[in-house]
This record gives sequence, C-alpha cells and structure tokens, in this order.
Amino acid sequence: MFVDTHCHLYQEYYESVTDEIKDSQKNDVGYYIVSGCDHKSNQEVIELISSYPMVYGSIGIHPEYADSYQETDLVFLEQHIQDEKIVAIGEIGLDYHYTKENKEKQQLLFRKQLDLALKYNVPVVIHSRDATEDTIAILKEYPLVKGVIHSFSGSLETARIYMKMGYKLGINGVVTFKNSHLKELLPEILHTIVLETDSPYLTPHPYRGTKNSPKYIKTIALFISEYLDISLNDLVEITNRNIYEVFDISFHV
Repeated sequence: MFVDTHCHLYQEYYESVTDEIKDSQKNDVGYYIVSGCDHKSNQEVIELISSYPMVYGSIGIHPEYADSYQETDLVFLEQHIQDEKIVAIGEIGLDYHYTKENKEKQQLLFRKQLDLALKYNVPVVIHSRDATEDTIAILKEYPLVKGVIHSFSGSLETARIYMKMGYKLGINGVVTFKNSHLKELLPEILHTIVLETDSPYLTPHPYRGTKNSPKYIKTIALFISEYLDISLNDLVEITNRNIYEVFDISFHV
C-alpha cells in the first residue's frame, strides 16, 4: 500500500477529487497527505481531511506568499495545527528562484512557522528552491524540529547535511527525468526517503506533459525499485517506515 506524502488535491486542479482518489486506489495508493500553501488551500485541506478518511493534511504558508499573507493566516494555522489529521506544518520554506528581493520577508515567515512547529512539537514540510544555504542555516536554529525536505533534488553533500539533521527526503517524479542526477544518489539516500507526487506538478516519465496524479506514486516506486534492483515490497516497507518516523499518523501502511 503506497502513501503519497505530498500532493495538492485542490478543486481548482481536479474536476473530481473523489474520482482522483478512486483512480489512485486502483493503483495501490491508500493514503494521501494534502499540503496547503496559503489561506485558501489550507481551508480546503481542513475540509478534505474531514470528508475523506484516507486523506491527511499539512497546512502552511508557502514562501511565494511572503508579501501577501496576513497575520490572521498564522492564527488559522495555530488554531488547526493540533487537529486530529493534520500531521505537519507545510509547505513552508524559502524560494529565491523568481526573486530575492523579499528574502528577508520570506525568512521571517519561515521562522514564524518554525516557531509554531517547535511550540506544538509537530514536523515540517520544507520547500527550498535556489535557497539551500539559507534554508539549512535557518533549520539549524531549530534543532528540535524535524520533517521532510519536499521535492529534494540537491547534491549528495546537501542530502547528507539534511540527513544528519534528522530530515527525510521527499522523492517524486523528478527522479524519473532523463536529465536528473537524483537517481544516482538513491543508493546513499534510500534509507531516508519518502515518496510523493507533488500533484498536479512534476509528472513522472513517461507521463510528462500531462497533469500529475497521486496514482503515479507507483510509477515512481517502480522506477526506484528497478534502478536499485530491490523488490517493490522492500521499497514500500522502507519508505512507509520513514513516514512513521516523521509523521504522527494513525493509518496502517
């Protein structure tokens, strides 16, 4: 039974979330962690976890909203952070890909949410794009906070730093891309990975060019198992054990 540890099953992306889940269940995907990014999507996550028993959630404010979020958005996080099926704060972090002009605001927002994670002893789901050095520096200020580095695609050196800090690495369809070096890191990082799709983004090969779906977790898992020459069952056992180590979850995987 697979778990998609990071997806965005929002109504704006899918005509029917119910149908998307049904299709994914046919592909052995049993559980989903839907990740919020702003106030609207965080509200939708709260609705989803109450509507679908197999859906869990993480809520947070993505760095792209560092200029526009409201303090009430943080209040909302704090009000729901201890809800039964909310398993993390995320996705949060730093993103300098499009602009570094507001990096101080991004860092402030990042720290505010890490403060919440520390206060309530919950894991975090970290988004880091073109900001590795600052991300690591800030996370080191919070040694008691653990979680997942979402959509990891960095170097082996960076992976080792995160792993030493106690973080798991989220691996998605990027690993299947022909120009991706990520597969070469798999023997070193296998013991600490969790599987994710980041749907509707980052669709794995050979489905690139179409909308991503949690059902493609199995495609990603098959690629990894074949590359490493290990059984699919062994891969599921390893990755699901990692999920249990980072998230306080009650489902059986």
